[in-house]
Amino acid sequence: MSDERTSNVASISRRAMLGTAAALVATPVMAETCQIGPPAHAKGPNVWMDLDQVELDAAYDQSAYAPLQNQIQKRLTSCSDTTRARLGSPKRLAYGPTAVETLDLYPAKSANAPIFIFIHGGRWLRTEAKDYGYPADLFVNAGVNYIALDFIQVDKANGDLRPMADQVRRAIAWVYKNAASFGGDIRRFYIGGHSSGGHLCGVALVTDWQKDFGLPADMITGGLLMSGLYDLKPARLSGIRSAYIKFDDDMEESLSSIRHLGALRAPIVVTYGTYETPEFQRQSRDFAAAVKAAGKPVELIEAPNFNHFEMCESLGNPYGPNGLAALTLMKRA
Repeated sequence: MSDERTSNVASISRRAMLGTAAALVATPVMAETCQIGPPAHAKGPNVWMDLDQVELDAAYDQSAYAPLQNQIQKRLTSCSDTTRARLGSPKRLAYGPTAVETLDLYPAKSANAPIFIFIHGGRWLRTEAKDYGYPADLFVNAGVNYIALDFIQVDKANGDLRPMADQVRRAIAWVYKNAASFGGDIRRFYIGGHSSGGHLCGVALVTDWQKDFGLPADMITGGLLMSGLYDLKPARLSGIRSAYIKFDDDMEESLSSIRHLGALRAPIVVTYGTYETPEFQRQSRDFAAAVKAAGKPVELIEAPNFNHFEMCESLGNPYGPNGLAALTLMKRA
């Protein structure tokens, strides 16, 4: 992986972004129609870095920076419907004993094809694999098996993220063990995730597959981390996330992938958009920098003028930041 692209990526300061948001709020017409960033407020004490509680809460609330998120999410769902109309319904396979432990497989048209597993986002709280069928056009046309996972939502797990992470790990292990049954090539085995799915993808990438599952330690060929969270501490401090997640010290430590980089075996690509919240931008930059400092292969891609949900949508576009990153990672570009 090239470090040149990472070093040339321009950083956007949190203060500049918040200043822009404040300017938009100060514009009466814009404030009435499309407020971006935290609401106008008297600056309080810093809770995390240079963010007060209001700013931190907004930084972990995508609706504060992408007010049209519901419209985009509906478009992803409708695009997934049209993808299924073209490719046919996916194979619905079970990787575990409970009803939610299933996955959608959009098989490649040829045997012995690479595998890409997608872990969806949704605040650890919403959306399903069927809403993320739209990237299958890109992957199947590139000769890749595309798999979208379903897994328990955090409210169904009593506010605990660990059952979700466990199911994602078991799903990945199941796909690896059963790849021959659908013509998948485990020598080209990729995983990716967006938003809270990016967090779960990071957790999977630092899993000890040999110790925990009896699989090769280096079984994952590459990872695509899209607009994710890699340190749970600031999310734990935010009121918006701690309102429904019962964070504790073990959860924060065990599920913060930036703290376990010694276990990272696969080369990774980290992506984010410049219209994402300041914390999601920072998390991506800091994670990529930490991976680089640990001597592991990483590429950081900053996508100008994309918000959080547009970044997810771009996974279905071969010329979009995430679609092109996926194809390049798999050497299919």
